[in-house]
Amino acid sequence: MRIELSSHTDCRGTNSYNVGLSDRRAKSSAKYIKSKISNPERISGKGYGETKLINKCKDGVYCSEDAHQLNRRTEFTIIKMN
Repeated sequence: MRIELSSHTDCRGTNSYNVGLSDRRAKSSAKYIKSKISNPERISGKGYGETKLINKCKDGVYCSEDAHQLNRRTEFTIIKMN
């Protein structure tokens, strides 16, 4: 089984900053998990920045802090089954 950790940000900040931030978060989380398992090559991390928001909180739209927080997340996705 292969698992991707996909990290996401809210819309605040520039697109470039958010992609970098989410990529660092995903890779840091993946590195930690890899250090705890016997087959670390099964884990990968990728940052998506603000490209996959889960609510209406995009640039120019007022949202509460709680709403923005929903977009700041890391998802674990099975990308391949053996």
